[in-house]
Amino acid sequence: MRDVILAALAVLTGAAAQARQIEPSALSVLPPVDVVILGEVHDNPRHHLNQAAALEAIAPAAVLFEMLSPEQAEIVQARDRVGAALGVALEWATSGWPPFEIYQPVFDALGSARVYGMAVPRDRVGAAFEDGPAAAFGTDAPRFDLDQPLPPSEQSAREAMQADAHCDALPPEMLPDMVAAQRFRDASFADTVLTALADTGGPVAVITGSGHARIDWGIPAALSRAGPDLRVLSIGQLEDHGDLPDDLPFDLWLVTPPTDRPDPCAGLRARGEGD
Repeated sequence: MRDVILAALAVLTGAAAQARQIEPSALSVLPPVDVVILGEVHDNPRHHLNQAAALEAIAPAAVLFEMLSPEQAEIVQARDRVGAALGVALEWATSGWPPFEIYQPVFDALGSARVYGMAVPRDRVGAAFEDGPAAAFGTDAPRFDLDQPLPPSEQSAREAMQADAHCDALPPEMLPDMVAAQRFRDASFADTVLTALADTGGPVAVITGSGHARIDWGIPAALSRAGPDLRVLSIGQLEDHGDLPDDLPFDLWLVTPPTDRPDPCAGLRARGEGD
């Protein structure tokens, strides 16, 4: 099904039917699919502008947010979605996410789409961490292969990525649990996508970190197990730090300049030097 989607995009853009980097202008000519996953680096304002442009072109029936709980999604449903007052109503400033103003273009582009919150309660993520993803997910775990161990090569790769994402500050024995929690979250996100499709008929757009948009083990992989006939298009957004490989785990991807930010590992390094 992914080849069909990419072939359709190739007809629209005149490009080869293969996974590839695109420019922001291509977001206005995306093919009709059931699910578009719009990845981001959370604190990069350009990424949210690109997501907003994609939403305006897609006009989805539903938009799902990694950043919102189901209760917050109901707040969005019940009020005017345009303007900074929405961020106040959502208590965004205490959410731990980057400032609302960089996400505001995405909310401004929602139109009449129904909004869903994908955030998983901490106690459920904690259960996945402690007891494994299958136990935390419950009876539907086999639908997303959560009852099966990962291939050893994937397990190792995912543990290495967790270590790098946490500045190599995590104890090695914690890494398998971090991977288990990530598997649980991706399956939970995919489950919410399926609910939104059933409720609205689609198309559905997903606002999430690019790690969750990966076709090899993110939301698309979970959806391919639970809904193999779905047409899913994954669009990753990454920053150019001069070290990106040519082949990335998305159907399409955009590369932008990095946003200015403090070194996220500086605090951990300073703490280690002071021990």
